[in-house]
Amino acid sequence: MALDFTAIDFETANGFRGSPCSVGLTKVRGGVIVEEGYWLMRPPEGHDHFDSRNITIHGITPDDVAAAPRFRDVFPEVDAFIGADPLVAHNAAFDLGVIRSAAEVSGIPAPAYDYACTVVLSRKNYSLPSYSLPFVAEAAGVPLRNHHDATEDARACAGIMVDIAGKHGAESVRGVFESMKLAMPHAGAWNPATDGLSKATRSALEKLAEMKAGTAGGTARRGGGSWSTEGPNPEPNLHADIAHPLFGQTVVFTGDLGLGRPEAKLRAAAHGARCASSVTLKTTVLVVGSGFTASDLRSGRLTSKAKRVLDLQRRGQGIEVLSEGEFMQMVG
Repeated sequence: MALDFTAIDFETANGFRGSPCSVGLTKVRGGVIVEEGYWLMRPPEGHDHFDSRNITIHGITPDDVAAAPRFRDVFPEVDAFIGADPLVAHNAAFDLGVIRSAAEVSGIPAPAYDYACTVVLSRKNYSLPSYSLPFVAEAAGVPLRNHHDATEDARACAGIMVDIAGKHGAESVRGVFESMKLAMPHAGAWNPATDGLSKATRSALEKLAEMKAGTAGGTARRGGGSWSTEGPNPEPNLHADIAHPLFGQTVVFTGDLGLGRPEAKLRAAAHGARCASSVTLKTTVLVVGSGFTASDLRSGRLTSKAKRVLDLQRRGQGIEVLSEGEFMQMVG
């Protein structure tokens, strides 16, 4: 088997993962990039509003997609580009979730995919303070110049996969997993005639119904309390998807996020993470709010917990630092 795959990266219009506004694809054959694709699109109807925070991240505005086709019209071309390839994505739970949720609210089938998450694989192959895409791309020798441009992100993700395969002498994506004694993840197909909606889509539809009824409460923060309220540490969901990047991690939160800390803990625990209230030798992931981005690790704009993490990293403890955006992508 050859090292053949397609790397994918979506950008979304708002906090619902079923609101894609652009997608970048990079096709790899024998470990070499041979083709790239990029599509702008209008998100599915009813989920096509643009949040200012998302616009700030990727720079795509409603005017940019005003004349573009809807997701349901673009996706057949995207699916044809992918073909029978395994998909590779950085935080694949998000990008596979975009396809699933956008298909659900568009009423079209979603195919099944074998896939690889370069966040999960990178944790096992690099020692880094953060496994955000720019950090990992740099470690893999494919520096990322324009993060959140879907084409460039997909290209960087492809380079990471090629580098990891080289470390293991693997000749296929499946071979990478076999060399690491891991099962290759698989996302099942979705049939609108027979299958139910995912939790993320059900939640989005409930919010949409509330907004139409005028009971959504505007843009008020949700989560049941201020971020400073630590709240209990829920038990991890041991039946969650083991391929999810938070499964089996011990997570601590610091700073101010857009939802209450108890709610953040519930979302992490639902994906198999164990939550804690302080950084210890057992901590593996620190989620930092207050507008933190991965680049702040270099500039020193950190909370006391983040500084404690960096100190432990210097002593050899493997702890990953996540921004609010990265965490929210992971938990949908």
